Amino acid sequence: MKLTRLLPDPHAQRGVAAVEFALIAILFFTLLLGIMEFGRWLFLLNGANEATRLGARLAVVCSVEAPGELTRIKARMSAMTGGGVPAANMVLDYFPVNCDASNCRTVTARIVGATFTPVTPFFGGTFAIPQFPTSLPREYMTSAGNPVCP
Repeated sequence: MKLTRLLPDPHAQRGVAAVEFALIAILFFTLLLGIMEFGRWLFLLNGANEATRLGARLAVVCSVEAPGELTRIKARMSAMTGGGVPAANMVLDYFPVNCDASNCRTVTARIVGATFTPVTPFFGGTFAIPQFPTSLPREYMTSAGNPVCP
C-alpha cells in the first residue's frame, strides 16, 4: 500500500482558503463597521452634551438683547457637535419668558428633534439624540467687552 493514497488529493483542496476567508471576512467587516458606527454615535452624543453646556454658559454671560447673539450662540453649539446637529435644533429657553438682563433667573440650553443616521445602510434607521438639557442661573448677561461672547 502506498502512502500517497492515505493523504487527501492536493488538487481537491484548492480554493478552500479563499472560501474560508470570505466567510470570516463578512463577519469581521460587519463587526468592524459596527464598531466604527458606534464610535461615531458616541462622539456625536458627547459633542451634543458639551454643546448644551457651552450654550447655557454663553447664554448666561452674553446679552440676551444683543442682535444676532442667540444665532451666534446656536452656531457655536452646532460647531461643538462637529456639524452633526444643526443650529436649528438648538434651543435656548430663558426663564421667565421674554426676560431681559435685569430679570432673567435661569437659562436652559437643549437639543430638540436631532437624529443620528448611520452611514452604513445595514444598521438601518435613525436614532434620536437626547435633549441633554443644561440649566444655569443668570449671571451678568452683558456682551459689552466680554471676550467670551461670540
